[in-house]
Amino acid sequence: MTYAIEAEGLVKRFKETEALAGVDLAARKGTVLGLLGPNGAGKTTAVRIFATLLRPDGGTARVAGHDVVREAGVVRAMVGLTGQYAAVDENLTGAENLLLIGRLLGLPRREAKARAGELLERFQLTHAAGRAAKTFSGGMRRRLDLAASLVGRPRILFLDEPTTGLDPHSRGELWDMLRGLVADGATALLTTQYLNEADVLADEIVVIDKGRVIAEGTPDRLKAQVGGQVLELRPILGQDLARAHALVAGAAGPEARIEGEMITAPVKDPELMPAVVRALDREGIAVGELALRRSSLDEVFLALTGHRAEPGEPEQDGGAAVREEDESELEKAVSRS
Repeated sequence: MTYAIEAEGLVKRFKETEALAGVDLAARKGTVLGLLGPNGAGKTTAVRIFATLLRPDGGTARVAGHDVVREAGVVRAMVGLTGQYAAVDENLTGAENLLLIGRLLGLPRREAKARAGELLERFQLTHAAGRAAKTFSGGMRRRLDLAASLVGRPRILFLDEPTTGLDPHSRGELWDMLRGLVADGATALLTTQYLNEADVLADEIVVIDKGRVIAEGTPDRLKAQVGGQVLELRPILGQDLARAHALVAGAAGPEARIEGEMITAPVKDPELMPAVVRALDREGIAVGELALRRSSLDEVFLALTGHRAEPGEPEQDGGAAVREEDESELEKAVSRS
C-alpha cells in the first residue's frame, strides 16, 4: 500500500536536543491522522519535515510516495500547511491574500481571482472579501489561513494545532470544513492539544513523547487498551466532596481524582460501583450523579504520558536551539525552491 503520508525511523536533532528519535507513522489516503503528544514531544518538528521545511537527520519521510528530501519540489507542489499561527498579511484584504498566494503559485491572474472567490465562498468569508485581514476575528483569520493553504488544490494537508486560541463555535466551524475536505478525498495530518478534537476528527492516532512513538491506533482502540471504564460521582452537597473522595479512593486506589465538583476513578474491578454505593449509603452521603462511562482520550493521554494535554501552548520542540536551527533550515528550503 502507498500511504499518503509515511515516516520510517525518522530522526531529527537540534544540537543536544533529539526532537525525533526514530518515529514511524503512516496515514492512509482520505483519512485524518492525529499526532498527539506533550508540548515539545516532536509533533511540530515532524510536520515541518513532511512539509520540507526541515531536513531529517535520519530515517525517511514520504508524501504520496515522494521522498521529502530527494523530491522536495514535488512534495511542496502537492501539500498545504496551516501552522500554529495564522500566516496572513494583515494589511491585505481577504481576497488580496488569496490572490497573492495564487499568483505566487503561478496561476494566471484570472484563474487566481476565480480560485480566491471560490475559497472565500467555501469558507464563508465572501462578506469580508474586501476588508483588511487585521479587522477579522480569530475564527475568520484561521478560516482565511486554511483557505490560503488550499489555493493550490493540495490533496494532502498538514494542520499544526489549527484551532489553538479559537472559541468553541469557531473551532466547530473548522471541524466541519476539515470533514468536508476529507470527504472530498483529502488526507490530513493533524496535531492538536485539544484531545476531544482528535477524538472527533482522527481516523487513527499516533501518540509521541520525547521524540518516540508510545502508542497508536484508532481512538476507540486506544481508549479500550489504556482506559477501560471510568466511575463518575458528584455528591449533592459540596461539603461532602472530600469525604466522598476518600471513600472512592479507598475502594479504587490513589488514581481517584477530584475534578471540579466531580470525583472520577478508573474502574479495574466490576465490584467497584457496588462497593462505592454501599460506602456512600453507610456514611449518609447523598449523591447527585453516579455513572460509569468509557475513558476519554484525555485520560488515555494522562495514562500514557503522566500528565494532561495543555491546550493553548504552542509547541517549541527543544526551545531556542530548535528555533535557531529551524530558521536556518527554512532559509535553505526557500533558497532551494
